[in-house]
Amino acid sequence: MGDLELLLPGEADVLVRGLRSFPLRDMGSGGWNQQHENLEKLNMQAILDATASQGEPIQELLVTHGKIPTLVEELIAVEMWKQKVFPVLCRLEDFKPQNTFPIYMVLHHEASIINLLETVFFHKEVCESAEDTVLDLVDYCHRKLTLLVARSGRGGPPEEEESQYSTPIQELQKQAELMEFEIALKALSVLRYITDCVDSLSLSTLNRMLTTHNLPCLLVELLEHSPWRRQEGGKLQQFEGGRWQTVAPSEQQKLSKLDGQVWIALYNLLLNPEARARYCLTSFAKGQLLKLRAFLTDILLDQLPNLADLQGFLAHLALTETQLPKKDLVLEQIPEIWERLERDNRGKWQAIAKHQLRHIFSPSEQDLRLQARRWAETYRLDVLEAVTPERPRCAFCSAEASKRCSRCQNEWYCCRECQVKHWEKHGKACVLAARGDRAK
Repeated sequence: MGDLELLLPGEADVLVRGLRSFPLRDMGSGGWNQQHENLEKLNMQAILDATASQGEPIQELLVTHGKIPTLVEELIAVEMWKQKVFPVLCRLEDFKPQNTFPIYMVLHHEASIINLLETVFFHKEVCESAEDTVLDLVDYCHRKLTLLVARSGRGGPPEEEESQYSTPIQELQKQAELMEFEIALKALSVLRYITDCVDSLSLSTLNRMLTTHNLPCLLVELLEHSPWRRQEGGKLQQFEGGRWQTVAPSEQQKLSKLDGQVWIALYNLLLNPEARARYCLTSFAKGQLLKLRAFLTDILLDQLPNLADLQGFLAHLALTETQLPKKDLVLEQIPEIWERLERDNRGKWQAIAKHQLRHIFSPSEQDLRLQARRWAETYRLDVLEAVTPERPRCAFCSAEASKRCSRCQNEWYCCRECQVKHWEKHGKACVLAARGDRAK
């Protein structure tokens, strides 16, 4: 895999230098689509670099050219588009798209950016290069984790089911909700990497994490609910690699990656001297944190030995008097990206939706063919297979697949029967992609 390269060093440099922020009304436009494709290429190259362990030029380029703040702004902008513009767009009477791919690309943009940030934030210098936008990113992660906890109370993410009665808009909304669950799990990893940098975070960021959002208590709730695990048909399933997988009885005591991220984040926030000094241990916080003792079993400590220090902290906390909330007067920075975007676009959501419907999301057949060709060039099959950690899965039943659609080469199936059943949903996309391929 080390020999597989999507971008040459000079190409990657040009793509990173060209990253910029787009106004909400331009999302889905030609220039925006070009940047989305560039981000996908950078994303795949960053994963290849990390997997091959041969240096990580994408991460270095993003830091050198000061583009992490740009990615954070784009991330929050598309989050706002999904919350404020997309629902309005779906309610417009004349919104009857022949093809929903252009809109799906905008919905998918948030997943692309958070995936890239998850890959590069492993390096502390990336967190430092985020500068003041780390405050905005902390707020973003808090919003996602709060939704994750709320959703776990409703039985977890929705199932991806086929329905012959679903309209294209309903399918799009369902896809957006499924995507939101995976985005929230990526945000959890990003937050954990931010907590690795507690020593270098500003006092405003620390206060935001510990006082404004009380992240330690939110993380305890996540451990309690574990929305990435569920019981299905009497079997334990775990969300991993983008899908639900049955966990063998012999593997059920094994610490999952997501549980590990929560524990490491808690360790960083509760045991770092600077963070401990600033965290107010109220009676509520004490009660929440002491719930962790039930999870700290010998089996867990064998897998994460450092948690023995956290166990000692909790034993001491049980004997400690609680504190009253602090009322110190502190001058601090506040996140500004969300507030600025909302202020600049307030009262314009419907106008933005109508503009995008007229000029962006109603492409001609020729435009769609051209875009399909560009997608085929961006999502190179050899690279996609290299960054996929396991064998492909059937697009219809999720079983391990060995047969690929001969026309578009994009979907996988375990058997002919599943391919026929999936054709109703896959047909339009298949024909479009095949036309784009022939147009090369």
